Amino acid sequence: MPPTALPSYSRAPLSSEQPSAAPLDTRFHVETPEAIDLVLRPAGLVPRALAFSIDLAIRGAALGVTYLVLGLLGQFGMGLATILLFLVTWWYMVLFEVLNQGRSPGKQMLGLRVVHDDGTPIGWAASLTRNLLRFVDILPFGYTLGILSCLNHSAFKRLGDMAAGTLVVYRDTPPARPNLPQAEAARAPFALNLAEQRAMLGFAERAEGLSSARRAELAAIIAEPLQVPAELAERRIHGIAHGLLGPT
Repeated sequence: MPPTALPSYSRAPLSSEQPSAAPLDTRFHVETPEAIDLVLRPAGLVPRALAFSIDLAIRGAALGVTYLVLGLLGQFGMGLATILLFLVTWWYMVLFEVLNQGRSPGKQMLGLRVVHDDGTPIGWAASLTRNLLRFVDILPFGYTLGILSCLNHSAFKRLGDMAAGTLVVYRDTPPARPNLPQAEAARAPFALNLAEQRAMLGFAERAEGLSSARRAELAAIIAEPLQVPAELAERRIHGIAHGLLGPT
């Protein structure tokens, strides 16, 4: 009886023809009208909800105190309170976003701001559009449409942001300049190229995060070129770093 032939299975080769999933990215790359590339970090649903809750609490507290005061004026006071309620409800966010670099108090506490899609500061028309359309995002209740929109958009936009062409992003703060150890400014005994200058500055900037033994080990490596004893090399490097930076 002839042996039964085993079926052969062909495996598709791994090639570039097979589509690969796009990598996850929380960065939003834009090009400004001045042809400058910006990298923005869109804010997700949770920080945006927290910022909105803070703003809601501020408005509620302000209106509560105002109602108590205006209530003493009778019907005239209640009429003023109604007008104030309208102004606060629809203009609180707009005024802060336009006049405070896209930041309401809640956004400012969370380190967020609103910008146009191209990274430029938000204007009156865009701010009015995104805030007037909150009545759509709030449908059918509890910001259901707004939440679903944020969760399904790559840049976490709600419907108001889509219509206004705006984006809520994290406000990046410039990194703090590291403190250099105290030392008298000095010049290197030889001309330093760019890489050597960066090495000197890098050593001085990282000195606080290194142990004394590690600093002494690294400084001893270049003690001879600096023409100083190994135990004085670290202080010499700090002096050269101050000399490179100049007066600050």
